[in-house]
Amino acid sequence: MAELTLVSYDLCPYVQRAAIALAEKGVPFRRIDVDLADKPDWFRAISPLGKVPLLRLGDDVLFESAVIVEYLEETNPHPLHPGDPLERAKHRAWMEFGSSILGDIWVLETTPDRAAFVAKLDLLKDKFRRIENALTTGPYFAGAQFSLVDVVFAPVFRYFDTFERFVDLGLFEAVPKVSAWRAALAKRPSVAGAVVPDYPARLEAFLRKKNGWIAGLMAMAA
Repeated sequence: MAELTLVSYDLCPYVQRAAIALAEKGVPFRRIDVDLADKPDWFRAISPLGKVPLLRLGDDVLFESAVIVEYLEETNPHPLHPGDPLERAKHRAWMEFGSSILGDIWVLETTPDRAAFVAKLDLLKDKFRRIENALTTGPYFAGAQFSLVDVVFAPVFRYFDTFERFVDLGLFEAVPKVSAWRAALAKRPSVAGAVVPDYPARLEAFLRKKNGWIAGLMAMAA
């Protein structure tokens, strides 16, 4: 296999998916960060959507995190998908569900509007209740086996580690299985290693720069 290069941005949750999957598969790779506010010409030339992650394989480039993790699943040992086609399809559906939560979190990070912020919190509470009902014995989504659903949700939960340093959003109070799953994912070496060591400080700086409603809550807690 050609040398793999993961083209990254330090706060991108979709990059984290690719990094976690690569680590779980034991695939060696190098990582290059780009500044999405000042995209270099070489990046613009190979990224059709102007987004990360990209996975470079020699002269070939894959884009979109879902495509990248599925490619890694198909071309490497240590399966992260269930073997049964129906269960595999269910897992892919929950992966999409996780992507929808990232969209909700983006609103929490950036909106200056209190009503929009509260509406997203209510929606997230409902989504986490749905996940609570889908979880089994743990510690991971499908029990003992770490899967691509776990790969998708680990970056989701990581956001709240930073949020909760300043404000209790009350999202995990009534979902004990989700809380236990979140804790188990945080301990996974592939998850911990998917971000730079000072990720929390970088995320905090990003939130303050966006100056949304959550930044105001952070300021009041300081």
